[in-house]
Amino acid sequence: MNDQLTQRQTKLSQSNRLINIFRGSIGNLVEYFDWAIYAAFALYFAPAFFPEGDQTAQLMNNAAVFAVGFIFRPLGGWLLGSLADRKGRKSALLLSVSLMCLGSLIIACTPSYAVIGGWAPALLVFARMLQGFSIGGEYGSSATYLSEVASSKRRGYYSSFQYVTIVLGQLLALLLLMVLQKVFLSSEELHQWGWRIPFVVGGLLAVVAMSLRGSMQETKAFVDQHTYVSTQGKLRELLSYPKQLLTVVALTAGGTVSYYTFTVYMQKFLVNTTGFSKDDATVICAIALLIFMVIQPLYGLISDFVGRRFMLISFGAGATMFTVPILSQLSQAQSMASALIWYVFALLIISGYSSVNAIVKAELFPVHIRALGVGLPYALTVSLFGGTAEYVALSMKSQGHPEWFAYYVSGCAALSLIVSLAIKEPKEASELDRVS
Repeated sequence: MNDQLTQRQTKLSQSNRLINIFRGSIGNLVEYFDWAIYAAFALYFAPAFFPEGDQTAQLMNNAAVFAVGFIFRPLGGWLLGSLADRKGRKSALLLSVSLMCLGSLIIACTPSYAVIGGWAPALLVFARMLQGFSIGGEYGSSATYLSEVASSKRRGYYSSFQYVTIVLGQLLALLLLMVLQKVFLSSEELHQWGWRIPFVVGGLLAVVAMSLRGSMQETKAFVDQHTYVSTQGKLRELLSYPKQLLTVVALTAGGTVSYYTFTVYMQKFLVNTTGFSKDDATVICAIALLIFMVIQPLYGLISDFVGRRFMLISFGAGATMFTVPILSQLSQAQSMASALIWYVFALLIISGYSSVNAIVKAELFPVHIRALGVGLPYALTVSLFGGTAEYVALSMKSQGHPEWFAYYVSGCAALSLIVSLAIKEPKEASELDRVS
């Protein structure tokens, strides 16, 4: 009888774990869908906000606003990370998705430059500030929540679903673009008004995510610690972990530049550098991202057996050695198949980082400072390296030296490699296993 009761409790616990992972992941998906549609539809709405200059100039202005959103990510990582450590992961995740919803609806409703002049780009910047704040808090809270909910033997597998939903958000943004391109709207209609549709969709989906997150359970790790730890979410407390902070910064520097180069920027690269049509570039990116998304859990599961450090070293070495030749081959691709092969090769390398980066960072910090420790240094580094990657690439292209950017990405990956070689295996000394 006792054995049967224990088995039922175990099944119930597993069921609750999966339900909470689903609710947290769906919210993460919607957040990154809202964040990604800006980049996916930039080719169409950039002229509405920045009518002056050629296509490269318009994309540079749009990329600058994209980077502004990243400037506010550290503020979100700090304040929402602190909120997650003081009031609970659930509270921070609810607030982050609400702010993302508001930002998307503002962009959807903002008139063009031709109607309201300089107010159009100003409102665009404000909306991206809200979204940057939101996504900055989302990462740390989401990574912490998934890591704490996951079972100890499968943390790599379960936490990898954070990037499944991040990539799926980008993929859905591209799929929506393809549907609008191929089925419903002409190119002229997309330029005139059709680009507003995804921002409306994103705002409405965020309302659904808010409802799902409202029924999430708080993690046991937070509940157990919250009653007697008095330093939750304190910035001063976080600074007492300098080694962990530097590890997060160094690992993120290489990972985020590589990630944003081969996801967010790649659509524009294929159009503006390789010469593919907008439609063909969208198809290539969609197929590659689908493959990228599917392999995240596989890589995460592998890390549960071979360790996180092995995966990080594989990424660092691969990205350092192969980024330059991959981008060179992509710039000269003569067919969609050729471009897709090189693109997927790059994403296979990056998966060594993306699949484990959330769990690696969560394993570095104790529970009372975990969301802030994961979120703030990550957001700062992403702002400096990820948020500027597209602008740096376009700037170097405008100066006549697009090949310089490939060496820049390779150099950042080398920094991650050095740190990966220096650190101990995170799985073996995980703070997630400590109760005190």
